[in-house]
Amino acid sequence: MTQMSVDSHKTFEPLTSYDKLVDSVYQGALDATPWQQFLNIICQQLKADVISLIIRPPADDDDGLILNFRNSQSSKDNVADPKDWPVTAYQQHYFSLDPFTNITPGKVVTLSDLLPADEISKNEFCKKYLEPAGVFHILGADTRDPSGFWARFRAMRSQNHPDFDQPERDLLERIMPHLSRAVEIHSRLQQTKSERDLYAGAVSQMSMGTILLNEHGEMLKSNAVAKKLLDQQDGIRVVQKQLVLDDKEDDIAFKKRLNKVINAATHHSMQIVEASRVQRPSGSADLGIVVRPVPKPQWTDGQGGPTVAVFISDPQTEASTSRDTIMQLFGFTKAEASLTLQLAHGLTLAEASVILGVSQHTSRAQLKSVFSKSGVSRQAELIRLVFKSVATLA
Repeated sequence: MTQMSVDSHKTFEPLTSYDKLVDSVYQGALDATPWQQFLNIICQQLKADVISLIIRPPADDDDGLILNFRNSQSSKDNVADPKDWPVTAYQQHYFSLDPFTNITPGKVVTLSDLLPADEISKNEFCKKYLEPAGVFHILGADTRDPSGFWARFRAMRSQNHPDFDQPERDLLERIMPHLSRAVEIHSRLQQTKSERDLYAGAVSQMSMGTILLNEHGEMLKSNAVAKKLLDQQDGIRVVQKQLVLDDKEDDIAFKKRLNKVINAATHHSMQIVEASRVQRPSGSADLGIVVRPVPKPQWTDGQGGPTVAVFISDPQTEASTSRDTIMQLFGFTKAEASLTLQLAHGLTLAEASVILGVSQHTSRAQLKSVFSKSGVSRQAELIRLVFKSVATLA
């Protein structure tokens, strides 16, 4: 392995304004509200009154997402604050009239490039949308990533200022490839987040507690189901970020299994899975725990991230589903689905009849129909069929 020495006395040149601008472009892909710092910096460098970044263009059934930044010095130029701007009107009507809508991705243009000077004052978009906002000059460019994700950049000035000059156009042209790459990064991160949230939601719907631990066994994150079980402090709890079982023998056995999985995970072995039971002082049914390694990213050492996942199931927690979902899945009537839900929640036929306000004779007839439609012959089989189906994901 080649090692390089670092001169501790070496001084580094401070970042230039352009370096800071590029840095803000890539940081913007990670921020909770994307590209806010970038909009601020480029607004100053372009000497613009208002900057807009359209992350998601409006559509017939979508208002889109438009990020605005207004130069604090532009108030004297009578440029409308983006918060006061008729954004709704733009989304609902003027977007389709915007002359910048179909510009070539990556190409930097101004309003004067798209419309002759004598037509600007007559153009409906300029007259009814830009003039009330105090906007006269626009510098714009669009970018589109391979997946089709668009970002549309607009810098605007009032009539009191000159049009954007060539150096300002050159600056935006230099920054657009970086913005294009950052938009692609942002798009991929958002897709990954959507997938992660979908899977996490599915696990929660199945009433499965999930806890992520790092290589030291410290808790990093838990879902709502696990948090509820931990808050009860009935058999398992968190002490100084570590999972601790109330029963000492159970705790010792659990720690051994946990360390075994952590050791396997740090050596990139994904095959090992360990299971434990958790006795609860309250007398409730034992919890079930499964510990398994979390796959490591290929190009990182994985330190600091999740190393193992702990799954906790509570036999007394009812998985939830809806009557409408059961009706659609099994072809039940509304009454049959309502009865099935009551039985799935552990009620007897007599108890379900009282809650639903029907006679036991009626309930028996409905249950017979349910058995016929679902292909089972016992209540236990029916309950297992419901909770083994996708009904709990609805």
